[in-house]
Amino acid sequence: MARILAIDFGTKRTGIAVTDELQLIASGLITVETKNLLIFLKEYVSKEKVELFLVGEPKKMDDTPSDVEVHIAAFIKKLNLEIPKIPVKRVDERFTSKMAFQTMIDSGLTKKQRRNKALIDEISATIILQEYLYNKV
Repeated sequence: MARILAIDFGTKRTGIAVTDELQLIASGLITVETKNLLIFLKEYVSKEKVELFLVGEPKKMDDTPSDVEVHIAAFIKKLNLEIPKIPVKRVDERFTSKMAFQTMIDSGLTKKQRRNKALIDEISATIILQEYLYNKV
């Protein structure tokens, strides 16, 4: 089997999480500057087998797309051109940032550590991936 890679897209930073090859465990991988995201993904898939990209779909409470959606749509278009063999699936990512922050509190991280937005992005991507794996079964 190949890995599933989850992307919590942000206009400045993007959190990335990945499964193991058996697709049982979701782990935070890295947070990259969004301007370097495609470069990172192309390099990663040249070294690891990836069968699916999960991209978070941020929505407002009334189910309308979030303001960042225009940037995500443009990114997905580029991703499909650059890495066409790996399909992209969208998944609802509402509340993942709040869940990530709560996870940091529950883990005993200090206030200073909880201000690390890159870590929040990575944890958010992991939550997106965990929920996808849980619902896939």
